[in-house]
Amino acid sequence: MSKSFLIIGLGRFGQSTARMLTILGHEVLAVDKRADRVNAVKESVLHAVQADTTDERAITQLGIRNFDCVVICIGDDIRASVLATVLCREMGAKKIVAKAQDDLHQKLLIKTGADRVVQPEHDGGIRLARSLVSDGVLDSLDLSEEYSIHEVEIPRDWVGRSLAQIDVRNRYGVSIIAMRRDGHVTVNIDPNETFHKDDSIYLLGDDKSLEKF
Repeated sequence: MSKSFLIIGLGRFGQSTARMLTILGHEVLAVDKRADRVNAVKESVLHAVQADTTDERAITQLGIRNFDCVVICIGDDIRASVLATVLCREMGAKKIVAKAQDDLHQKLLIKTGADRVVQPEHDGGIRLARSLVSDGVLDSLDLSEEYSIHEVEIPRDWVGRSLAQIDVRNRYGVSIIAMRRDGHVTVNIDPNETFHKDDSIYLLGDDKSLEKF
């Protein structure tokens, strides 16, 4: 089911988050106070606007309550990050995920209303470690304590076979939510189309099932 996301802060982390959510089929409104960052992402998301999210009037105009999740990606300015978190919480945000520079920043964000805080360098290190010891795993994203998304190489015995023939859900207990081919990601996979040897797939499932796969 498609969800709606408000992405605040369009540095490299914010832009990549906004683009990936769009690729995965979700509605994204991307916001930054810098026009050049808004312009850099406007062709890749549903909507992109320039606004100062430390300004209460600007936050009010964004319609915070209408989004399933607000992702605050302002990691380089702690004051702006905390202010945006406070204002979004006061405006009735359903869920807030925020980016932190360090442990102290993380504590501030949690105390001021964030439901979840990520530290990209720390979390990225964990994902890299997992990929180094797990053959075929290209990247991973933790969704909760139990569920993750893994991008994995197509197993050799899948080449030339289709999704319908493999019956992934029943055999492995995981779902294929997207496929990457020739650098392009698609979420609308034809169940009768055969896999190529250079394809990769995005698997969604609980950690035990993914590890078993």
